[in-house]
Amino acid sequence: MVVCVCNALKERDVRDAARSGCQSPLAAYAALGRRPQCGQCIPFARALIAEERAGQPA
Repeated sequence: MVVCVCNALKERDVRDAARSGCQSPLAAYAALGRRPQCGQCIPFARALIAEERAGQPA
């Protein structure tokens, strides 16, 4: 599924960034060499990152 149309980021890209330690959408985008443009994707990216973080032991 596409998370960010402006940057052509897919759900797996954001999830991979979260698994690599990114704790926010801005950090995930930076790790992927991108930055948010219109911002409509931020809530969805935030939710994906939270899901990934919840699935990992603290």
